[in-house]
Amino acid sequence: MRILLLNGNTDTAMTGRMLALAGAALPRLGLAGITLVPATARFGARYIASRAAAAIAAHAVLERVAEQAGTVDAIAIACFGDPGLAAARDIAGIPVTGMADASLDVALDLAPRVALLTGGAAWVPMLEEFCLLRGLGRDRVRVYAVAPTGDMIAREPGRALDLLADAAAEAVSHGAGVVVLGGAGLAGLAPVLAARVAVPVLDSLDCLLRVAARPVPLPAGPAPGPTPTSRLASALAGRLEGS
Repeated sequence: MRILLLNGNTDTAMTGRMLALAGAALPRLGLAGITLVPATARFGARYIASRAAAAIAAHAVLERVAEQAGTVDAIAIACFGDPGLAAARDIAGIPVTGMADASLDVALDLAPRVALLTGGAAWVPMLEEFCLLRGLGRDRVRVYAVAPTGDMIAREPGRALDLLADAAAEAVSHGAGVVVLGGAGLAGLAPVLAARVAVPVLDSLDCLLRVAARPVPLPAGPAPGPTPTSRLASALAGRLEGS
């Protein structure tokens, strides 16, 4: 099975880091026969930390999906907040999952109340809205963030561990039965943090791989009709125009 590991940010170093962590995770997760195909957004923010950056990333993700959907068996959007996820599912013709969506899927199988813990305060309202669109209010999922962004945490993870542990402890005190470390920048930290948290700690990259590797059927429903376009990349224009 070939899975496109698609970074919605433009940081190729982060793509390489996630590819290395994901490759190491596959045997640990018992996922055999998986080939990971890395891809990075061609334009947009180096690290998504605002609604505007997320909106631009959705376009960049769709462009990459249109280009490469025919070369892989599934697509994994390796960017917490899952920019372009619903639209990518419309045009891909193959299963598409995102890091936050997959994390909720896995975490809610383990506990009725979940904490999403990420870097950067701007992500709190964005992820709360993401959850509400899935019918998940704060009684089921609460979002927590530490001040350093995921980008900062990836560069100096040791400096964020105490902050993450304190936030996780607060989440547990509010009833969380599982904590998800959300975002590419926090990938790989779950085993370290788990020793300091009283409930299971999940890595959102692990969750993404587990769900992307499932033989999930495509949802039934009407295909979107042809849409005239202007000045889009040719592969994306072709998908929208039905050519």
